Amino acid sequence: MSNYVSIDEDLDKLFENLPFFIHENLINHSNKHQLIEIVMDLGRRPEARFTTGREYLSRKTISWQDIDYTVKRISKFSTDNRAGIERTLHRISCIRNRQSLINGLTCRVGRAIFGTISVIRDLLESGHSILVLGKPGIGKTTIIREIARVLSEEMEKRVIIIDTSNEIGGDSDIPHYGIGKARRMQVRKTELQHQIMMEAIENHMPEIIIIDEIGTELEALAARTIAEKGVQLVGTTHGNSLDNLIKNPTLSDLIGGIQYVTLSDDEAKRRGTQKSILERKAYPAFQIAIEINHQTLWTIHENVQNSIDLLLRGNVNFEQIREIHLNQKIHIQYRKVQTDLYSLFLTSNLASSLKSVKFNDLNSKKQSLINVKKLVIYSYLVSPNLIKEVISKTGLEVIFTNDIKKATIIIGLRKYLKQNLKLKKFAQQKNIPIYIVNRPTFYQIVKLLQVIF
Repeated sequence: MSNYVSIDEDLDKLFENLPFFIHENLINHSNKHQLIEIVMDLGRRPEARFTTGREYLSRKTISWQDIDYTVKRISKFSTDNRAGIERTLHRISCIRNRQSLINGLTCRVGRAIFGTISVIRDLLESGHSILVLGKPGIGKTTIIREIARVLSEEMEKRVIIIDTSNEIGGDSDIPHYGIGKARRMQVRKTELQHQIMMEAIENHMPEIIIIDEIGTELEALAARTIAEKGVQLVGTTHGNSLDNLIKNPTLSDLIGGIQYVTLSDDEAKRRGTQKSILERKAYPAFQIAIEINHQTLWTIHENVQNSIDLLLRGNVNFEQIREIHLNQKIHIQYRKVQTDLYSLFLTSNLASSLKSVKFNDLNSKKQSLINVKKLVIYSYLVSPNLIKEVISKTGLEVIFTNDIKKATIIIGLRKYLKQNLKLKKFAQQKNIPIYIVNRPTFYQIVKLLQVIF
């Protein structure tokens, strides 16, 4: 395959739908091929955002008539407040006021770029499922559009694209030629994406399914189901790295899911770890992950299962970095990293879930801390080690007791506490508060501590 890169922009089709004073400025702009998006907000000057920075396009401010001019010339907005322009890849998103009137537009330039994924062609030929990670606007959709073209046209695979906002195949019943021979299933409402994913498998026998912006638990579950049926997946999701997915309970299932495990003393000693550890629950739905650090710099995880296990254990991991140089040559290097993700996981979850409790603010919370330090906990069918592990991150000292008469609070599992009327009656008589968790998980304990503190 040639390393030559060609770009199809259709910029004129976007500009002609903008008010004349914006159109006139952009059509002759020397930097228009680096344009990312145009922002039109009521009462403000129109703004263009380029890869090199941003600038105002006029001294005139946007009026209702200017917004209406553009809205009438594009397709209708869907439930996710996105619209497009016929036979192009451009996306227009709207902002509405409290009366649902449109008072702002973001016009994102869509480009079909041919030739950029030569850097990962070997990964496409492997037949493994690929997850593309990156922050919004980094170019994930552009990449999977080109992947769809290469897989369907050059590798002659049966490819179906699940196109929720018409971003991959364009805003038309006839998809943009940038997707090659791939077929495209449009999604009427964003909340139905997971259903269309399953419909594609059941009705159309694809070899490969391409999904943009996996963002809900149902979509992650559908992706796992598809993978288990032996169909190759190519998907994108927001997040800079695998670390982000590990910390995201909604999407962690994409990389196997994370669970909190308490080891026996002997097992913890054998492993040389703490007793309470994080482990991967199942096989990842995606075997390969690509982190888009920059348009020309990608981090590759060729074995997601291995990468996740090493991250959770805090062991040394080797990341593969692929970079495209100006002469289109690809440079590959390896970087050694060691991250104690377990500690990061605990710290980040505690910081977010207990953010209302300022343990170091001794002036405002001094009395509260003194009371908390007098806590004597009776744990009913919830692992004391799990509670200790969470509390240890706060720097507080609490006492655990096996004698319920000495307890100042009781922590227990809901389904067992319901059956123990004797314990509930005793606690009521002694005025001992009972705190209930539905499941003995790290997250539940953190939320419980937030209530107690």
